[in-house]
Amino acid sequence: QLQLVESGGGLVQPGGSLRLSCAASGFTFDNYAIGWFRQAPGKEREGVSYISNSGDNTHYADSVKGRFAISRDNAKNTVYLQMNSLTPEDTAVYYCAKAKIAWGIILITNQRAFDYWGQGTQVTVSS
Repeated sequence: QLQLVESGGGLVQPGGSLRLSCAASGFTFDNYAIGWFRQAPGKEREGVSYISNSGDNTHYADSVKGRFAISRDNAKNTVYLQMNSLTPEDTAVYYCAKAKIAWGIILITNQRAFDYWGQGTQVTVSS
């Protein structure tokens, strides 16, 4: 059974850091890209960052570039999202998702390129 399980969310003060994890099982992990998405209350889900199957290619939304870093450990079937310099605008439920392919520009432009999603982890940035 394919599963994606996010962890690492929580409450953090502005300027703080969190590291999210996405633990995957039930598929050949190193064949597929993984994406991180977020959805704030009243807003549409948006892509945050993406990483190719090998980890050689990454992409970040402009809103997080320079503050967030995505990485993966294929030996542990896990993708990470290191989030630094957090602001209240980063408050959202964060989801990881398995792509249908190893890498491609479509991952950035079309969320239908992802076929399995985790349950999400809440990140709240507040003083």
